Amino acid sequence: MAVKIIIIPILTLFSIILPLANSIDFHYPIVFNFGDSNSDTGGLAAGLGFRLAPPNGQIYFKTSSGRFCDGRLILDFLSSLALSMATKTCILHVLSLIMFICLPLSKCIHFNFPVVFNFGDSNSDTGELIASGIESLVPPNGESYFQTPSGRYCDGRLIIDFLMDAMDLPFLNAYLDSIGVPSFRKGCNFAAAGSTILPATATSVSPFSFGIQVAQFLRFKARVIELMAKSKKFVKYLPKEEYFDEALYMFDIGQNDLAGAFYSKSFDQVLATIPTILVEFENGIKKLYDQGARNFWIHNTGPLGCLTQNVARFGTDPSKLDELGCVSAHNQAAKLFNIQLHALCIKLQAQYLDANVTFVDIFNIKFNLIANYSRYGFEQPIMACCGYGGPPLNYDSRISCGQTKILNGTSATAKGCSDSTAYVNWDGIHYTEAANQYVSSQILTGKYSDPPFSEKMPFLLKLKF
Repeated sequence: MAVKIIIIPILTLFSIILPLANSIDFHYPIVFNFGDSNSDTGGLAAGLGFRLAPPNGQIYFKTSSGRFCDGRLILDFLSSLALSMATKTCILHVLSLIMFICLPLSKCIHFNFPVVFNFGDSNSDTGELIASGIESLVPPNGESYFQTPSGRYCDGRLIIDFLMDAMDLPFLNAYLDSIGVPSFRKGCNFAAAGSTILPATATSVSPFSFGIQVAQFLRFKARVIELMAKSKKFVKYLPKEEYFDEALYMFDIGQNDLAGAFYSKSFDQVLATIPTILVEFENGIKKLYDQGARNFWIHNTGPLGCLTQNVARFGTDPSKLDELGCVSAHNQAAKLFNIQLHALCIKLQAQYLDANVTFVDIFNIKFNLIANYSRYGFEQPIMACCGYGGPPLNYDSRISCGQTKILNGTSATAKGCSDSTAYVNWDGIHYTEAANQYVSSQILTGKYSDPPFSEKMPFLLKLKF
């Protein structure tokens, strides 16, 4: 009976397709599909990080395939008829799933990690939000190092790029970046610009909140183990199962929870959200720990009040600014968040005795840079390099870096400055490559970490300063 059930829809499809094949050139080397669950071969499952449970997939794939079906979809049958490259297409699908990977790591703070998994927002996003198609970047983004937009909200490299380089590891590819057959053998980046720790809302820039990023990792790991059990031919793309336990798990997220809250909440209300934010963060850490993660590297949030965007929006009243020209309330909220995050890290270390939890004080590194910018070779601590409007801030929220728009009846372009190395801020929200390099150099001294690790560092970062 099962055979008849399968044959009937196939015959029906043939009755539809064969006449078309005689009248339409069906020899297409590639197919791009857009749609909903009727033709989704795993997009929703991969994007939101969940797996469909059996008996989904039981008829054909013998396991959940990401399809909301017991086997193949109409699209699958059409593809098998239309594509002579079916085998290669299957391989590309596998590679897209493989990209959620990373390789081995060793223990503790010696930085001998062969694999890194990163979670965060735009401070460490190496192309996730851009790969999702939600936003796009145009020049001069990327001009200082990649010579083209690289998916990073920066003129060049981010802090995480310098840290990966210091560990003698390649830059992390974004989890969703499937173009160009990216390698995920040494690490995978789940960070997405605009992401928050708290679940995303309808007005969120990014749907990939911390919980979703963790879910994406869990699906990624499960899929890797499943594929490796079937065949060793993916070994150059996939890590061994034990490498997930040895990996370094990095986190730089929370900035958007605080910064976004100020648009609709009072200062006291913003502070009241911090415990809830950190409960969500702790839940994510616990899920990773339960999956074998043991090496955690947690950045606190930077001085939000010194970002050009916040100065432009909340600093119009000089009484709201501190002696550096930063918005006092934002920085105070960041400090209180960081105190509680630090306390959580101490709690986690006491709770997970077999884990290594390192807290990194990004706030003081960045605040020191802004307070003493000229000492480190910078000329502009707050004004944006790439923006519109000129001094003192060169920032207009209506037009992003590289864009051209009609403002008040006149064409306006947010252009880059002539020398980004003189600026701390790149586009009003993110730091320049030069500033990121300075911050990285300070992180690698080990003195801004708890526990400190300066005596255990086997490398030095080459600096221009």
